[in-house]
Amino acid sequence: MKGYANPHLLVTPGELLELTSGPADRRPLILDLRPPEAYAAGHIPGAIHLDLWGVSLIDTDPAPLRAFMWMIEHVFALHGVNAETPVVVYDEQSGLRAARAFWFLEYFGHPSTRLLDGGFGAWQRAGLPVTRDAEPAPKSEWLGERDFSKLATWREVKNAVDGNGAVLLDTRTDGEYCGTTVRALRGGAIPGATHIEWTRNLTAGGDFKPAAELQAMYEAAGVTPDREVITYCQGGYRAAHSYLALRLLGYPRVRSYVGSWKEWGDREDLPIEVPAKP
Repeated sequence: MKGYANPHLLVTPGELLELTSGPADRRPLILDLRPPEAYAAGHIPGAIHLDLWGVSLIDTDPAPLRAFMWMIEHVFALHGVNAETPVVVYDEQSGLRAARAFWFLEYFGHPSTRLLDGGFGAWQRAGLPVTRDAEPAPKSEWLGERDFSKLATWREVKNAVDGNGAVLLDTRTDGEYCGTTVRALRGGAIPGATHIEWTRNLTAGGDFKPAAELQAMYEAAGVTPDREVITYCQGGYRAAHSYLALRLLGYPRVRSYVGSWKEWGDREDLPIEVPAKP
């Protein structure tokens, strides 16, 4: 209905209800990425709670990157993820918590990951069942197959700054981009980055905008599908959201800079710029 090149990356509340009403062996694993108090107050029946908030990587050199991703992979397995079962992630809206989980699962090569468009808010507005009951996650010893084309380290970002043709997409607020809001050792932006805040991907109702609106917004800023795109923010959450928006549009080469501004801004050996206020 929204004209996406990859509509299978999202699921509507009605579609998810149908999936959860089918045979038990064909039901998806549903992961609720909201804060624990929100999950405890009510959630989609069968959903497993997984809160990854605050778990970030600030050093994308090979050894810390491997260690961090091993831990995240283990956490997903503990929460029931396996290669055979489709996964649906959600938070309050089509939000950054769920988008980050989506990105992680794509990086780990999971074959079927979808995000609930509009999130729990859309589920509630549709009048669908909510429960406070919780069950343990199914047992899993899942090991993913990493897809390094989904991830950028500081080295790939530096190559983009040096002119390899990739677009750097800054998904932070105006204040962070212009250096008036400082959340690392230095404030500002990665040189040459295009700024489109992640919230502009969403409608007022909290679901993703139709493809035509997203396409027009990104192409007007020079973020075009013929170029590789590297998204970044402060710690990889908002970057994952814009990664998903571009995946919906069918952009073939999109990476998320997992270390984002916290790594880049803390490293005085890496260049920055302080753009003028818009």
